[in-house]
This record gives sequence, structure tokens and C-alpha cells, in this order.
Amino acid sequence: MNRKDIPNAISLFRIVLVLPVVYFLLAEKFSIALILFVIAGASDALDGYLAKRYSWTSQLGSFLDPLADKLLLVSCFLTAVIMGLIPAWLFAIILFRDLVVAFGALAFHFIVEKFQGTSPFSSKLNTALQILYLVMVISVQELVSIPEHWLSFMLYSVAATTTVSGLEYVWVWGFKVWNKKIGE
Repeated sequence: MNRKDIPNAISLFRIVLVLPVVYFLLAEKFSIALILFVIAGASDALDGYLAKRYSWTSQLGSFLDPLADKLLLVSCFLTAVIMGLIPAWLFAIILFRDLVVAFGALAFHFIVEKFQGTSPFSSKLNTALQILYLVMVISVQELVSIPEHWLSFMLYSVAATTTVSGLEYVWVWGFKVWNKKIGE
């Protein structure tokens, strides 16, 4: 393994952490779940920083990083819904947006042209807020007291940024398809 592979190794590490995080959440061992989740969340920032800072980007990394994010976040949100920690409607919004983006990217790649996209700011903000919201939800179970209005604010912030980032992907890709069709 050379240095250029470090971001991919970090993404793989994040994928490996998904099962223990979910296990400890379901076992209601919130302290351990929180520690592992924070490590996984921080690893997302670290692999992105290293890939950009040192140009350690790769085709594999452009697939692994978002896959690791989605596996971690969707698994944790689903687990939180099952445990009654967050409302199911928020998970539905998150899952719908992720499915639209994933299938949109695949369709774009195979029907229009090779997909080489970078995440828009709204998507990065959404991921950060989803991570922060889950940290808050897990923390409030047995570690700290967080005012209910802060949790509500984060809940609706996640719902809003999830919706906006999904719409932004559809808008940007829609215009790319439109411009491609007009150019033909």
C-alpha cells in the first residue's frame, strides 16, 4: 500500500465500523456506540482532507467514500428509527434522497456520459449535519442533557438540507442532460 491508498483504507475502515456501531446502539451501549460513531464520522473528514490536500484521489475512492458515508448514516438512522429515537419521516426523507441520488448517478453514468461528479456544498453540509444530529441523539440517551429545542432545530435542519441537496443534484444533473441533448 502506498500513501495514495490511505484515503481508500480510511473509507474501508469506516465501512467496517458500521456493524459495531449498529450493534452497540441496539445493545443500548450508547457510550461505546458514540465513540465508534464519532471515529467513523471524523474519518470521513480525514479521508476527504487527505485526498484533496495531497491529490490522493482515485476512481475507487470516488466510489468508496460516498458508499461508506451512506452505509454508516443510513444504517444508524434506520437503527435510531427502530429504537424510537428519531421520527420515521426523517429516515424516509433521507432514504428517498439517497436513492434518487444513487440511481440518478447510475443513470447519468450509463445513459448520458461517464459520471465524474463532486459533491455540492449542500451535500457536504447535509452529511455534516446528519453526523452532528446523530451524535446529539446518541449523546442524549445517557451521556449529556441537550435542550429539546436544539434537538428539534437539528432535526428540521437535517430534513431541510437533505431535501435541498437532493433537489440540487436533480437540478444540476438535469441541466447537464438538457445541455447534452441540445448540443447533439
